[in-house]
Amino acid sequence: MRLLLDANLSPRRIGSALEKNGHDVLSLASDPALGALDDPQVLELAAQQNRVLITRNSRDFAPLLREWSEGGRHHAGCILIWTLGHHEFGAIIKGVTGLLASYSDPKQWQDLAVAL
Repeated sequence: MRLLLDANLSPRRIGSALEKNGHDVLSLASDPALGALDDPQVLELAAQQNRVLITRNSRDFAPLLREWSEGGRHHAGCILIWTLGHHEFGAIIKGVTGLLASYSDPKQWQDLAVAL
């Protein structure tokens, strides 16, 4: 699966574990230019590159996803991490891996937002 890790998620602790599971991971925190993108630009990048966005910034992305839906705009999917702290690496990896296994076809992620 093609994934985009928001800047609030560790590329080393989370991104590398997802890569070891065979996923193509782009991490915003690994590139200062990408890390400086604002939320609408992050969602646009994920949509353009057909990547499922994974973020802990649910407070900002939930309304943005709703706005896209109401405007008829499409994205490649989003995992909104609501309940886990940024330091809970194992739980985040386990949760994301489980969701990706449940929805293993990228087409299933089209315009889907899932809370973790």
